[in-house]
Amino acid sequence: MLVEPPEDLERLALDRALIAAARARLAAGARGSADADAIALREILHDIPSAERPALRAVLGRIEAATGPALATCGPLSQALAADRWGLIGRPAAEPDQALLTARQGGRALIDLGARPWWGKLLALPMLKVIAALPDDAAGTPRALLVSTEAPGPTGDDRTFWVTDSPASDARIVAALGEAGLIAASLAAGGGLKLFVLTGYVQAEDGRLSNAPGQMSGVIGAAPVY
Repeated sequence: MLVEPPEDLERLALDRALIAAARARLAAGARGSADADAIALREILHDIPSAERPALRAVLGRIEAATGPALATCGPLSQALAADRWGLIGRPAAEPDQALLTARQGGRALIDLGARPWWGKLLALPMLKVIAALPDDAAGTPRALLVSTEAPGPTGDDRTFWVTDSPASDARIVAALGEAGLIAASLAAGGGLKLFVLTGYVQAEDGRLSNAPGQMSGVIGAAPVY
């Protein structure tokens, strides 16, 4: 004989409160900028134990997806990271250029770093900027970059992405940037281009980059760290 489970009124009330809060937040819409979202999210997560963060970020991410622009994903890592953060809303793109087209049309594109230096094209596409990098925790290394026409702003804890065509070794480039007062680390390379991550929010016109290695180089965006 089947035994009906006991009614759990306390949890039922909590579930209803959660649904009501989520619906109210959806109705409120997006904040309007990626850096405003990052600052608010960092404040929300400040006192949350690390073990509880993934579930909360999944809820907030799906709300963000429901109120935000279209998303294209390119690469297996991007598809997995996007599904974890925002749900199954990303439209898969076979090539980075296809994903970047979505970004140019007002959406967002999450693209694997991979071996192909698609990120170098952002030097010639100043309307597109990196606004996030996943994973985005301080201990993690970015594996995919989120690109948008939105210009990223400082959030108080950021990574900046810088590209150069310098043939010098990664160590020499890092040392040269260090002498200029910048903390850098190599992230990816390909096609004669190298991608570095700089600690902090560094503007494209920052004087510390004026004598940086390379004939063709530049900042392609920045991303918050949590």
